[in-house]
Amino acid sequence: MIELTLVTMVLLIVVFVIKPGRTPPLQNPLIIDRTGKYHITLAPQLNLAQPFIEDIAKQLNKIDNMPLNSSTHYFEVRDSDVKAHGKNYYFLAVTQRNGKLYFQAISSHAGFPQDRLNELKEFANAVLINLPANGEYSEELNQLIISATLDAAQTRGINISTL
Repeated sequence: MIELTLVTMVLLIVVFVIKPGRTPPLQNPLIIDRTGKYHITLAPQLNLAQPFIEDIAKQLNKIDNMPLNSSTHYFEVRDSDVKAHGKNYYFLAVTQRNGKLYFQAISSHAGFPQDRLNELKEFANAVLINLPANGEYSEELNQLIISATLDAAQTRGINISTL
């Protein structure tokens, strides 16, 4: 009887200490590269933004005969999943270069929002400088990226605005 009580107490302690819960925020950047499809770079603690960004990529990858190059588009994203980890919003950059989508996201920590946006622009440009565009930029693709991003946000109940 004492053994059963002891085992029950140990199990209860283990369940309460190591209970399943929210995914802990990552302290390192998350980089995902799906060869030929997309490349995602997420700043530390933005790992929960991945499903939203992959939804955008899925929508854009469904389009046949999509132009190769777009301008870089910037968004302010207010996602309740990411907010759970202490971030009210984050910035997202989306572009397509030579047929591959590139996503970069940074969080909204201290500092003025405009400073963080400029930091994102500099980071996105630094990533893309090594990827010269083969061909023209497409205004049609620009609109498709904006539309897919807004649609994915609406589907997930995320507030988003273009910058």
